[in-house]
Amino acid sequence: MASEWSSEVWPDWCPGCGNFGILSALKLALSELDLDRRNFVIVSGIGCSGKIAHFVRANGVHTLHGRAIPFASGIKIANPELKLIVHGGDGDLLGIGMGHFIALGRRNIDVLVVIHNNGVYGLTKGQASPTLGKGLKTKSLASPNITDPVNPILLGMMAGYTFLARGYAYNVEHLKSLLKTGLNHKGAGVIEVIQPCPTWNNVKTPEWVSNNTLYLKEWDPLVNKKGDLAQKMREIISLEYGDKIPLGIILEDNTKETYQERITGLNKFYSESPPAKQKIESKGNPLPINLEKTFGRYLI
Repeated sequence: MASEWSSEVWPDWCPGCGNFGILSALKLALSELDLDRRNFVIVSGIGCSGKIAHFVRANGVHTLHGRAIPFASGIKIANPELKLIVHGGDGDLLGIGMGHFIALGRRNIDVLVVIHNNGVYGLTKGQASPTLGKGLKTKSLASPNITDPVNPILLGMMAGYTFLARGYAYNVEHLKSLLKTGLNHKGAGVIEVIQPCPTWNNVKTPEWVSNNTLYLKEWDPLVNKKGDLAQKMREIISLEYGDKIPLGIILEDNTKETYQERITGLNKFYSESPPAKQKIESKGNPLPINLEKTFGRYLI
């Protein structure tokens, strides 16, 4: 049941916040995938979205501003058996954290990134984020935004992500399906979630989303042959520059090896003995602290 993934921490987002829909979709996806919570890790950044790690009963890390992706990358490389998901806002992941966002795609580390895209920095009173459209003026801006927006899907495609999808926070069932597929995908994945912010973004309202999005029905996102990727990328560019914002799975590339597979190619012992499985000793001596006593209260 989804409730089994709920922690004892009460979500304190604003009423109507899109984060509630994202949290519900995530817990439903985890429940239906029947994942072992001991092998699942959620890493989050700063901002309203960053709180989500506290609301899920699983291994969680609430990290520094813009650094959720390198935290998750290190965890995955150290223990490739773990299932990793990153949750962060558009400002957190595509502002200060953009360099890490691109690096994850280039490496194709098996981590799923979920971008909570509301177009503003909600926790710091609604400043324009990297995804807010040029010319838009939300309630806390003194004048319309004068910078061009970042398209997370196109940026992810050019960086090398092998799974690209976009959902809507208020459509929990659809978003749940995207999360399940993304978590099962081998390689770097990104799901952009269009998320209303009723407190600070009075432009991208539910009505705006309804009028400016379309659900993909006949689109084929699969790439199963290496030679087909270039053509699919051209089709995605045309799709993204259409009249409406597409919702659904946009790319699922099954041809590229993961970073873990590349490491194994260089060191055949990596898959059998990754860093997390190696003994923590110094010159044959055990550690001077009792790890179980120190960290036992964090076990789930």
